[in-house]
Amino acid sequence: MNLAQILFAPRAVALVGASGDAAKNTARPQRYLVKHGYGGRIAPINASRTDVLGLNSYRSLKEVPFDVDHAFIMVEDVESALEDCGAKGVPLACVFSDGFADAGGEGSARQARLVTRARALGVRLLGPNSMGMINLTGRVALSANAVLEADVPPAGSTSIVSQSGTMLGTVLSRGAARGLGFSKLLSVGNEADLGVGELVELLAADPETRIILLFLETVRDAARLAAGARAAHAAGKPVVAYKLGRSKLGARLARSHTGALAGEDRALDAYFRDCGIVRVDLLETLIEIGPLLADHRPPDHGIAPDRAPRVAVVTNTGGGAASVVDRLGMTGIETVAPGSDAPIVDLTMGRKGMTYGAVLGEMLDFPGCDAVLAVVGSSSHSYPQRAMEPILAAGTAARRSAKPLGVFLTPQADRALALLARAGIAAFRTPEACADAFRAYLSWRTPRASNDARPLDWPEGVPARGRLDEMQAMTLFASLGVPVVEAAVAQAPDYEHGLPYPVALKILSPDIAHKSEAGGVILGIASREAFAGKVQSLAAKGEPLLVQRMAAGLGEAIIGYRDDPIVGPLVMVGAGGILAELYDDVALGLAPVDEAGAREMIRQVKGFAVLRGYRGLPQGDLEALARALAAISRLALLAGRPVREAEANPVIVQRDGVVAVDALAIMKEE
Repeated sequence: MNLAQILFAPRAVALVGASGDAAKNTARPQRYLVKHGYGGRIAPINASRTDVLGLNSYRSLKEVPFDVDHAFIMVEDVESALEDCGAKGVPLACVFSDGFADAGGEGSARQARLVTRARALGVRLLGPNSMGMINLTGRVALSANAVLEADVPPAGSTSIVSQSGTMLGTVLSRGAARGLGFSKLLSVGNEADLGVGELVELLAADPETRIILLFLETVRDAARLAAGARAAHAAGKPVVAYKLGRSKLGARLARSHTGALAGEDRALDAYFRDCGIVRVDLLETLIEIGPLLADHRPPDHGIAPDRAPRVAVVTNTGGGAASVVDRLGMTGIETVAPGSDAPIVDLTMGRKGMTYGAVLGEMLDFPGCDAVLAVVGSSSHSYPQRAMEPILAAGTAARRSAKPLGVFLTPQADRALALLARAGIAAFRTPEACADAFRAYLSWRTPRASNDARPLDWPEGVPARGRLDEMQAMTLFASLGVPVVEAAVAQAPDYEHGLPYPVALKILSPDIAHKSEAGGVILGIASREAFAGKVQSLAAKGEPLLVQRMAAGLGEAIIGYRDDPIVGPLVMVGAGGILAELYDDVALGLAPVDEAGAREMIRQVKGFAVLRGYRGLPQGDLEALARALAAISRLALLAGRPVREAEANPVIVQRDGVVAVDALAIMKEE
């Protein structure tokens, strides 16, 4: 058997630590396996009983007289149970027990030892601190989650991987209330061995899974999850993530603007986008979005970069539609109506010769929109079958269309929700979740191809550790292809530099990241005489100074790089200068990027409108900025990736070309 079969469809399971007291948590997996129709063999392991809840019990795993594919470990002495798995030849153990990385430093060391031993024994681990695995389509309820006390939930084609075991019950119960079914539900616990990324890869190959949902508290293995997401995309299976931590729970110290602007959550946004993972903001959206994405591909190639995404809306309740249209507008989505300047088609006002179903069909054929939303009022509660008939008919057409169809029901309408769920049509109970789902779909992108570029050599003459001064940082950037301003280091006592005037004069110190704030920059020095006077105000104890030619242009940008500890190398572009953090108008992507990717990032920055010729203003050379952005992103290709953070700020954008006039690079080993 392969890993997927062992995990999802074991022929025999052992319950290590199974209790004969039906009220205890450790009795639940056995009760649930029986209750939900597991057809394989069950071996309760209990050192003091020969019978557990009506089944033959064994004192140890080694005494079980048949082969076991999957062990569910519920005892404190996990290490001994693991040794028994190795001796018995059990290929997979799910560890329900806690007290490992969830318990601090000593627990983390215990977990590391457990993983090392498991690998030596040839046993794969799910957990520790895992709530187990539920396969509804295969009737394998190998979990201690109390949601399984309920009658058999509806099965479906959506699977979920969760870092929170209790969330399996939340998603399963809330989905069932809407008539939504699930296939596989997996709790990864501490991810000591089997992690989210590898499980996504398994689900990508699972014929019973069409949609993959993720409930994440963090990302532990970004590269493996990215590979899993790309495998899912290749298999035509959307991956949706709900990630806790939108707020700043723990700010990292950052010496550069890039470090401050490319915070953890924004970095994850860029990571999810580049991996083709759909990110939702609300838990309700995670539960409800599946049918909106099913059988659809990312819409990125169908939406022109110079316009907002558009949703066509039809309704029979003006106020209900307004509530969701307002939320859509807050996310930057426009609402449109075929053949009209109105933002919606409101059938409460009448539309001559057109029925609800006919209008939906027209919208699905309308080239001016990217998705279609039907909003239904009280009739969905009072007359669910009649109210849903035109939408159910339109759903068939929507499955043949490149556009998704979603429905927002303004009242509590459980029967209508169930009808739509059975038909595979996305239905939403709140305007917030509805708008979030459409925003998430319309922001969905095709995964960026993984980069296989050859590593670059570190430039000669630039230290690969310690703190770089600005001249060294500019030399590093220039070696990658970033245009940098002409500069010279001026030494005491005469501070000769050989550059034509006017010039800028700066402190040359690796210990001062933002020289303007420290009073360490003098601009526009027009003559040798003026220069001699200014030197005295900056020079101290004969230290060298940096002299640069003055550069002028049409605007300023910031380009930056950060090797993020969670998602890896990132590149950033935004409005630059001393107000970079104040404007907070930036775009991030995984590094390195090519020039096409750099152009897409530049298009996302609103502040560059003035450089695109806004209201007749002269156009800046944004193509040159894209080349510079792609160049600085190649810091990710330097052998050993020694740079932690780097930025050029400002980069002067001119009519023809760009030039970096300030450089900062912070090494990992200072």
